[in-house]
Amino acid sequence: ATELPIGAGIVAVLCVMIGTTSFDGLSSTVQWSELAPDLQRAFTSLGVSAHGATELAGTAGLAAMILLVAGIYRMGVSGMRSVDRGFRRDELARRFIHTLIPIAAAYVMAHYFTFLVFQGQAMDALVSDPLGHGSDLFGTAHAAIDYSLFSKAAVWYVQVGALVCGHVGGLVLAHDRALAVYQAGRRATRSQYWMLTVMVGFTSLGLFLLASIKR
Repeated sequence: ATELPIGAGIVAVLCVMIGTTSFDGLSSTVQWSELAPDLQRAFTSLGVSAHGATELAGTAGLAAMILLVAGIYRMGVSGMRSVDRGFRRDELARRFIHTLIPIAAAYVMAHYFTFLVFQGQAMDALVSDPLGHGSDLFGTAHAAIDYSLFSKAAVWYVQVGALVCGHVGGLVLAHDRALAVYQAGRRATRSQYWMLTVMVGFTSLGLFLLASIKR
């Protein structure tokens, strides 16, 4: 993992990936349902149509989540510079960006797990009637979705487990990279206090979104 090549723009791509998934979760929360109308009214007061105001409110929320994710990561990178000023901020951001890959995967798993296990069951009906013409090619066109397949408690444990595993994976990758970058064990350990803060921040954000989703 310490030799993983980092291409141009990968920092932005991963921050956008986590930020968009976070906003998708935020859009289902009580907090967003209370904030969105205020944003829409603010845009409407500027002369924007109702439909345009709704889109702009969503765009503003999406941009805010992406900036929040980028800010948390940048905070950790800036903190690591206090360990050794010989590394530029952008250089450290690129070297440690692969640590966000498990987190991005965990956010996707936590947010879309219910969509996969429930809506995924619709495949039985769709393969028998792919064009919606009433055909029943495999005898499963009338198959129903079993919403009792997973209880709410089971879904919660899977989502929380995914978040925890993703962030632990990120920490392992960060420590691995720190040993390669700083070489001295003590400096590598000190640098990881900052990455631990980043991981705790992302974990807290993910758990907040899960706890705030309207049931």
